[in-house]
Amino acid sequence: MFEKHGKLNPLSVRFTDLHKWVLEIENFEGKPEDSNEKKLEAIQMAWYEEWQDEYGDS
Repeated sequence: MFEKHGKLNPLSVRFTDLHKWVLEIENFEGKPEDSNEKKLEAIQMAWYEEWQDEYGDS
């Protein structure tokens, strides 16, 4: 996510959009119906950590 949507604060992204973006990742092999809030939150938090490293308090 960070590579494609880098400057966007991940905490501002709705899970519906995040779900769509995950499914659009090249070579993504998961099943859309296996998605849930816990998994999307884990993706969002990993993305947020990368975002913080790059854009943190700016």
